[in-house]
Amino acid sequence: MTALPPPGFEPLAALPEEWGRLAADLGHAAFRGRQVFEWLHRRFAGDWRRMSNLPAALRERLADLGPPLPLRAGEVLRAADGTRKIRVLLDDGPAVETVLIPEGGRLTQCVSTQVGCAVRCAFCRSGCDGLVRNLSAAEIVGQVHLAREAYLPGEVLRNVVLMGVGEPLHNLERVLRALEILAHPQGLDLSSRRVTVSTVGIPAGIDRLGAATKGAAALAISLHAADDATRSRLVPGVKASLAEIVAALERYPLPKRRRFTIEYVLVDGVNDRPEDARELVRLLSRLRVKVNLLPMNPHDRTDLRPPCEDRVLGFQKTLGDKGVSAFLRRRRGADIGAACGQLLASGTDPGLGERTAP
Repeated sequence: MTALPPPGFEPLAALPEEWGRLAADLGHAAFRGRQVFEWLHRRFAGDWRRMSNLPAALRERLADLGPPLPLRAGEVLRAADGTRKIRVLLDDGPAVETVLIPEGGRLTQCVSTQVGCAVRCAFCRSGCDGLVRNLSAAEIVGQVHLAREAYLPGEVLRNVVLMGVGEPLHNLERVLRALEILAHPQGLDLSSRRVTVSTVGIPAGIDRLGAATKGAAALAISLHAADDATRSRLVPGVKASLAEIVAALERYPLPKRRRFTIEYVLVDGVNDRPEDARELVRLLSRLRVKVNLLPMNPHDRTDLRPPCEDRVLGFQKTLGDKGVSAFLRRRRGADIGAACGQLLASGTDPGLGERTAP
């Protein structure tokens, strides 16, 4: 009798053809593998026994794999603006967080890729304690499954952004498998335009992502500075220069009519001067970009603060006057520690407001 699970087999990260081989090894028709995949990723079955069109004998063997989801939902916090933050409990003890951001009946989900982060951005709560471990592909995909329990009636998932805890390009092989699962036409079938990989700018990782996806993966780059000295202060865990990052973006096989998203967190007195904006224009002059400006979100582990509104609007105007599309990102979920840079902060931390009831 075939032993379960096979070495390295992750039920939630297995492709239909891999399920087909497992079904055949268990003495069943290979097409049963496609049915299992569809149950997992189209019908979101969390129990093998629910897969009613499978033979009972196969369902019994699949139960030996353990639960389909390799994680559990912890506390769910709800912000005044409708944002929801879900604590994701992993089987070996640690936890990460994922966030649902509503816009009408459409949801954007912010997904984590690591437990902790080695980059340690100066304004970000998520990396304050360093990197613990990578998430598996199944743990990345599993956050999308888990969050469905927090949907409101009529809500549908529109976008997935890999902008949660961790640096995706430091966990690239597992991220690539997760992207493949999320986009698979027999499953969730998310368009590549609807799944964004966010990185602080790892040139070798950008090259590998571009080669593996042929540029289909939407890419957001967390730049946060227009000169290397400021960048090193704000993003100490990345040694690549801004010139090296821009060169990697120039090599990226960006499809026509698409642009890179440049994420720029504005920090009071650090990177928010008019000359910073003008230097950013020069740095990005050879790229097709839009710039998202994010006034820094406070948290309990930093003394850094966001600029005043006039400073933020002035920075945006300088970019716009030079022909760069620049947008102010609306703060979402800050009262529960769910805004950009706040993940793994409690909703009751100083400066974050009061936590709402789950």
